[in-house]
Amino acid sequence: MTNPGTTRFGGRAWLFGADISTDMLSPGQYVHDPLEVRLRHVLEPARPEFAAEVRPGDIVVAGPNFGCGSSRESAPQHLKDLGVVAVLADSLARIFARNAIAVGLPALSCPGVSAAVEDHQHVEVDIVAGEVTVGDGRLVLRADRIPPPMLDVLRHGGIEALLASLAAGGR
Repeated sequence: MTNPGTTRFGGRAWLFGADISTDMLSPGQYVHDPLEVRLRHVLEPARPEFAAEVRPGDIVVAGPNFGCGSSRESAPQHLKDLGVVAVLADSLARIFARNAIAVGLPALSCPGVSAAVEDHQHVEVDIVAGEVTVGDGRLVLRADRIPPPMLDVLRHGGIEALLASLAAGGR
């Protein structure tokens, strides 16, 4: 997570459709390029302006099957590198969801979120309660809750930070 330990986020929504693949998130043709080049192409096929206009604290909101395709840890990592604090989708590809948690990026399935949120609308997410508050707060959606062991990974900022903490005798 951007701030390890944080479980509530509020930010501007970037709306995407269905079947956003890991190849759109982390295009293979740039895999050997420097990170700054790779980041310029994140989600380029779906929204060419995304990488240049996304701001720290923004939230990705998408239709069903977000993160489908090959297992690329770089897909959620690139979103995190751009400052995205959470991903909400009608449904998530399981491997993307696991990779997102591993790098410290909250990713929640929230059926109906893509129909309820407008592009650039303010969205608030409580990952512990599994609640997504849209706009002025009159609409609250239920998201799938993240299991406690995975919340622990997120609270530490990712699996590497959790393992480092455990190795140092922390919790």
